[in-house]
Amino acid sequence: MIVHWECAHCKSSIVSGQRWVREKIYEPAPNGREPNYNRYHSEPFAGQEESCWEKHQMQQELARIRSHAA
Repeated sequence: MIVHWECAHCKSSIVSGQRWVREKIYEPAPNGREPNYNRYHSEPFAGQEESCWEKHQMQQELARIRSHAA
């Protein structure tokens, strides 16, 4: 069985051989049994300085900072 995942940041496919990160979503799963996950590319694409995972982490941190500044 071949599983295809989509990067939650860039929405591109994560293909076989690419390194990726899985982030657990802390919400109840629709079926009540299996946890949900977001997946992100863990290495930057050519010409980019940050990976999708790093960009996601920076967005999370900026949101946290903004919520504390308000």
